[in-house]
Amino acid sequence: MDGWLRERVASKRQHIPTRENKLSKMERLPVEICMKIFGLLDYYHLAVAQQVCRKWKLVGSDNGLWSNLFKERWGEDDSAFYAPIGSKSWKDVYEVQDRCDRIGVGLKIIREGTDYYLVHQGEIQRHLGSRKNQGKETGHSCHSEIDFIGESSLAEERSSRGILDKILFFIGDLEVASAEAKRTRVT
Repeated sequence: MDGWLRERVASKRQHIPTRENKLSKMERLPVEICMKIFGLLDYYHLAVAQQVCRKWKLVGSDNGLWSNLFKERWGEDDSAFYAPIGSKSWKDVYEVQDRCDRIGVGLKIIREGTDYYLVHQGEIQRHLGSRKNQGKETGHSCHSEIDFIGESSLAEERSSRGILDKILFFIGDLEVASAEAKRTRVT
């Protein structure tokens, strides 16, 4: 009986959830193996892999991986010229250069998903707005703002802001459509 009880307790201990048991098989992979796998991925799949778990996000942000991807795509000379300065990473430099290739270096309004950005030389200068917020009115938290501006001017401001957003989104959509038309004409 005593041996049976010991075996029963030992088998129960194996099934007690621990941090190690809760991790998925992918999360338990050693960092070295993850780095080798990630080194074989292209930039798109590496960016997707970073969304799997925290560990993969950290490993996928490795400067060496993004530096190699940059060198493979644009060559050694460009990698020496565009090497990150200060707090920028190779991933940041890669994103900027990729954006330059896709949309050019001039001042542009681009749409990524439902968001609109002002971009210059591949760098996002400002977030201009989002289509998902278009139908929502912006609420004001303090009544003093309403009292200060006045009811009618506040309504006018909201109305004109809505019109400006529509114009802005139209320009962004027009830029996207014209870029796609140019691409299809070239190919």
